[in-house]
Amino acid sequence: QVQLVESGGALVQPGGSLRLSCATSGFTLNHYAIAWFRQAPGKEREGVSCTGSVPGSPHYADSVKGRFTISRHNTKDIVYLQMNSLKPEDTAVYYCARDTQTVGFNCNFEEANYDNWGLGTQVTVSS
Repeated sequence: QVQLVESGGALVQPGGSLRLSCATSGFTLNHYAIAWFRQAPGKEREGVSCTGSVPGSPHYADSVKGRFTISRHNTKDIVYLQMNSLKPEDTAVYYCARDTQTVGFNCNFEEANYDNWGLGTQVTVSS
């Protein structure tokens, strides 16, 4: 069955870095756009970054541009989110999800497009 499993979350100091992993199985990764979302306590879930089924035009939320980088390794069935210069406001549970509606280079944060979600990994940025 389709599975997405996040890992790599941790407690880190402001200014630090983390790399999150989204290990996928049960489907052919290079056929799907994948996104990272996050949800902070008391806030709605928001899109962070996404990559189309054809990599090359990733999309980032304004709040993470220049600090986060998404990459996909289709042969390893993994999507990474490299997070640098972390801020306390990046504290959240981070989720990866599979988009079944968008093809090619495109990706977006329309949650209705995403049919499978991981259970999330906690990122806490604090001194």
